[in-house]
Amino acid sequence: MIHQRDCSLIIQSDLSILLDERKPGANEARELLILVAEAEKRTGRMHTYRISPMSLWNGLSTGIAWPEIHEALLSHARYGIPAQAEASLRTWADRLGKLTLSAVNGRLLLSGDEEMIEELRRRPGLSSWFTGSLSASEWELDPNCRGLFKQELTRLGYPVIDRAGYHEGQTLDVRLKERTGFGQPFAPRAYQQAAVNRFLEENSMHGGSGVVVLPCGTGKTIVGLAALARLSAETLILTSSVISARQWKDELLDKTTLAEHEVGLYAGSGKEVRPVTIATYQLLTRRRQKDGEFTHMKLFWDRDWGLILYDEVHMLPAPVFRMTASIQATRRLGLTATLIREDGCAEDVYSLIGPKLFDLQWKQAESESYISEVACTEIRVGLHPLCEEEYAAASPRAQLRIAAENPSKLAVVKQLLQKHRGKPTLIIGQYLKQLGETAEALQAPLLTGNTLHSERMALYERFRSGEIGILVVSKVANIAVDLPDAAVAIQLSGSFGSRQEEAQRIGRLLRPKKGGNHAWFYSLVTNHTKEALFAAKRQLFMLEQGYSYEQLNAAEQQEQQDRQPGSRVPLTEASQI
Repeated sequence: MIHQRDCSLIIQSDLSILLDERKPGANEARELLILVAEAEKRTGRMHTYRISPMSLWNGLSTGIAWPEIHEALLSHARYGIPAQAEASLRTWADRLGKLTLSAVNGRLLLSGDEEMIEELRRRPGLSSWFTGSLSASEWELDPNCRGLFKQELTRLGYPVIDRAGYHEGQTLDVRLKERTGFGQPFAPRAYQQAAVNRFLEENSMHGGSGVVVLPCGTGKTIVGLAALARLSAETLILTSSVISARQWKDELLDKTTLAEHEVGLYAGSGKEVRPVTIATYQLLTRRRQKDGEFTHMKLFWDRDWGLILYDEVHMLPAPVFRMTASIQATRRLGLTATLIREDGCAEDVYSLIGPKLFDLQWKQAESESYISEVACTEIRVGLHPLCEEEYAAASPRAQLRIAAENPSKLAVVKQLLQKHRGKPTLIIGQYLKQLGETAEALQAPLLTGNTLHSERMALYERFRSGEIGILVVSKVANIAVDLPDAAVAIQLSGSFGSRQEEAQRIGRLLRPKKGGNHAWFYSLVTNHTKEALFAAKRQLFMLEQGYSYEQLNAAEQQEQQDRQPGSRVPLTEASQI
């Protein structure tokens, strides 16, 4: 048993929690915090988390009981749980399950704790939705407020269990195949099946809709296909890009009994509405004028959908949020690798799609060889002398870009390419000028948002086949790009402190590799600049998942290179590689 003073958690009254990773039991404590808290920052070996009502409810929604969470926190708490913090946790845990929505004869009813309902009924903004009383503990609501009511209650700290049910939608004869179109045996993995079972549970706390979180490369699409097949209903699938939409169609035709004429692409130049229709968020939110109507939103009503699948659900744009609030009678399943929103709208995802149902931790997936083992390294690079004066005189925002586009990074890129010669490599960045110069210096193909779709697909295929070993890509390759053999990623620059982007870029490397399940991620950061501050924030999600970043400066990277036989590349000569 760990002595109390050696416990790894310091829980404070405001429910911020310090995790000391030097103490025994830190890994077990981190796994607990991943379930019930959110990472905020890291200082040295100390990580700061915070428990919020939503983070606690998500933990409880996955099936863990409050006494179990309480006991686990106590077992890791160096100084116990402060009385104020414990009171807040008990209040939040006690509220979950106290309010329930149900539907009786077409009427929407709210039932539960009398005092809680009375408090809510008197609140401005909510009172107009209460239309009549059946008893002190049961009230009738405006049936059109179902989504907005849940959204507002979540913001106020009152979760509601939605058991008002769903219409079945138009039925569809569809099953999963036992063999793919290439003749390979096919069946969902155990964790994929567990996620689907959780989604379809009867009389559960989540009411039949919610979010499944799986690491990149572990088959979120298969979860969607299996849910579709189990429900056997016409389905609308919303995705992040045309490429992703095409990948969904390929998977549907390869792994289900659906025929070509039953799957439609509502993306790009095609506007096919069929029993299973795949659309992009970008197209749905397109309008002719800035203040005009979203003309493609009618897709939500074009057929009697029994299921709506939200791929990369963390990317939901505001207009789709609003539409989702009005379709609460349709089952909804969100899929993502990283349910992180820097705009603070994760609560809206949970209230309108549903709570987190299933979360496979990245390190667990790695331990079972479902994904590659990724070594993460941050390399600090000195600012180029020609940029120092410009940087000193620039605004804070301009300083970040100057640091991100630091020309000194190119020499380190060339060192890393030599170190991993022969490994399929992605060089990823934010700024087109920097990417163009890098591609030209390396004589490597460049892929950006301006690259024609046909050319993109050709480049991806050449990379997959091994014809080209280096691909320079912009943020268009952050998600929904299937490059399973990519073993090395070098990040030149990123979108400020985006944790989600960092995880998605590392996700490009996670597909299991043939002949050695290893991959390498390098983040090049200009030392003593604004970029270093944002880099620390970007890494938070991966640190929370149990990964660590080795930090080197450019000289140390060169020393490591020198120690590898046959691969000495002096820094002064790196530009000649």
